[in-house]
Amino acid sequence: MLRFEVSVDDLMRSRFALSPAMDLCFLLRSLAGRDQPLPRTWADRLRPTFERLRRETELNAFLALHTPRSGPDFVAPPPRGLHQTWADDLVTIRAAPLEAARREISTAATGPSARDPRVRAVLDSADAVSRIAEAMDLAWHELLAPDWPQLRAICERDVVHRVGVIGEHGWVTAVESLHPSIAWRAGGIEIGHFRDVGTVRLAGDGLLLIPSVFVANIATHLEDPWPRTLIYGARGTAALWGARETAPRPDALTALIGRSRARLLSALDAPASTSHLARSLAMSPGAVGDHLAVLRDAGLLTRARSGRSVLYRRTPLGEALVAGSG
Repeated sequence: MLRFEVSVDDLMRSRFALSPAMDLCFLLRSLAGRDQPLPRTWADRLRPTFERLRRETELNAFLALHTPRSGPDFVAPPPRGLHQTWADDLVTIRAAPLEAARREISTAATGPSARDPRVRAVLDSADAVSRIAEAMDLAWHELLAPDWPQLRAICERDVVHRVGVIGEHGWVTAVESLHPSIAWRAGGIEIGHFRDVGTVRLAGDGLLLIPSVFVANIATHLEDPWPRTLIYGARGTAALWGARETAPRPDALTALIGRSRARLLSALDAPASTSHLARSLAMSPGAVGDHLAVLRDAGLLTRARSGRSVLYRRTPLGEALVAGSG
């Protein structure tokens, strides 16, 4: 079991962030069979490009540094906040000190794939960091970038939901809602599915919380240069996979209010803005705004300002309609 000793100061300094580089690592490991399998339609769509990149770029050198449980820090630097972009990550990856990267390479590249002559030549080269960064950049643009606006919106909506839970119910409820294996006991966070890890003290530095669409259960970072970190599955990921796995089917709610409005109403299991909904459902902001106005006029939604955003949420009538159609 893993236990984080948490103080009041730790809670005050805890924060959320997004990590495009981390999700790219999870995706590539999944496509290589070293992590949670992707849904079939996603795997079928992405694998031909993935295999081509393995042949044409230095992507196999990147993969040689990963096991199902770990990977080097220099290819997934700690994110600074919720506005982190792949461009931010790539700058940091390319700037990784060669000696520090070499230490990580020597520790991580111990499996059979690291003995491939082409892979070994990359890992032992003076420009290993830049060659691995270039392969990651190509993989980002060809495999993840087209879907990233939708995936990022899911993660952003997750953070909005978690912050709302913290404000309404407190940190204990928010932390325990991240995953069924997490419990708050005696002033600490305990994660049951880790074995032989022990106790980690945050020492007033807080906890970094990162939602991900690709993480399989819970992942952590426990050593420098990362802050102590929990990476958890974002709310709405299952619905995303389900939407890609099965064709839409008519139901009572769709018949009543139309397919687009039914999708919007169903998607609002947590408050969201027009832009978040547009990205997560791959709809235009104008169309989303028009449909939200109709749903609000019908008494199915309400809206309220939160900082710079206007968030929509279901009314009790909207909740009843969604529940009755399930």
